Amino acid sequence: MASIFQAVGAARALSSSNSFDSKKFYLTSRESVSERKGSIFVVRSDGRMNSGRVDKLVTNAVATKADSAAASTASKPGHELLLFEALREGLEEEMDRDPRVCVMGEDVGHYGGSYKVTKGLAPKYGDLRVLDTPIAENSFTGMAIGAAMTGLRPIVEGMNMGFLLLAFNQISNNCGMLHYTSGGQFTIPVVIRGPGGVGRQLGAEHSQRLESYFQSIPGIQMVACSTPYNAKGLMKAAIRSENPVILFEHVLLYNLKERIPDEEYICNLEEAEMVRPGEHITILTYSRMRYHVMQAAKTLVNKGYDPEVIDIRSLKPFDLHTIGNSVKKTHRVLIVEECMRTGGIGASLTAAISENFHDYLDAPIVCLSSQDVPTPYAGTLEEFTIVQPAQIVTAVEQLCQQ
Repeated sequence: MASIFQAVGAARALSSSNSFDSKKFYLTSRESVSERKGSIFVVRSDGRMNSGRVDKLVTNAVATKADSAAASTASKPGHELLLFEALREGLEEEMDRDPRVCVMGEDVGHYGGSYKVTKGLAPKYGDLRVLDTPIAENSFTGMAIGAAMTGLRPIVEGMNMGFLLLAFNQISNNCGMLHYTSGGQFTIPVVIRGPGGVGRQLGAEHSQRLESYFQSIPGIQMVACSTPYNAKGLMKAAIRSENPVILFEHVLLYNLKERIPDEEYICNLEEAEMVRPGEHITILTYSRMRYHVMQAAKTLVNKGYDPEVIDIRSLKPFDLHTIGNSVKKTHRVLIVEECMRTGGIGASLTAAISENFHDYLDAPIVCLSSQDVPTPYAGTLEEFTIVQPAQIVTAVEQLCQQ
């Protein structure tokens, strides 16, 4: 079946004319997705509204320096969800909204997925929309691309992101390039998602960070979630996009809890998130390293530093507007990532900043990355290979003294 779906050929580039404008969305009741009111809002990650009729502003759920003393979680509107539950809620809302949305992967059906992101969906939507597949990543990824060519909107779950290396040919030669090589005859609205990153003693093969592998593929968008709020918002935006999107989830963040709005919302696929405004240095990070950076930020504030923390979220393309404005203000940049140092996201980000904002820098860009070694199984060695908060504090102190 996969070979039939892929018979047309290979290749695709990002379709700017057909791509979903994720800066606009419809705000509705979570309980009744079908009963939409049609009010259009544009909400950015800093809570500003660009256009549309204003009834209620849905602001970002991530705390910043300005609202760190806000009311307790119990008094905030919305509902509390773990990150994996937020992913499921976003997926379920989109399956209710659009009958073309379907899920496929290993154990995604009645078992509910290896991390329970698809739990309860198979009984509700049936075995054809929530399709359990054999252990054959190349086959079911190719099948999803073929399904997208015929008009469906499939979501592929990799039980572990490292397993998707088996489908690298389908993702690069088919998923990424088919729109281009078909002369625009096909769009490939596929979402590829799954857990990755360094867990707790999962071993080298289950601790992969594949961002660096996929970033060079033309036609692919990449985003990384870090909170329940943006996990749901990015999931919904990725499903609605006309471009293929890879959504990176970190295995250690699935049980992170946060209160998110009851109203429907989506996040911009190409926009970074201002986590903490500051004046002295720009710290760029994403995924799990966001929390290492924020832990280091507490120490830095106590020492008199005022770091600006940005979760870049969009790994491809970068939000150079947000990043550039921060660089022009602080004149110093520290990049913190869990990806490998050689050819990683940090290397690409360093090049982009140097090319576009070199004149605004008062010190060299510093990038803290994981070591270029297979991730050890031993817990102490595993921690040694990735960036720790103390290293971030030291790097900021050295940069701010230049």
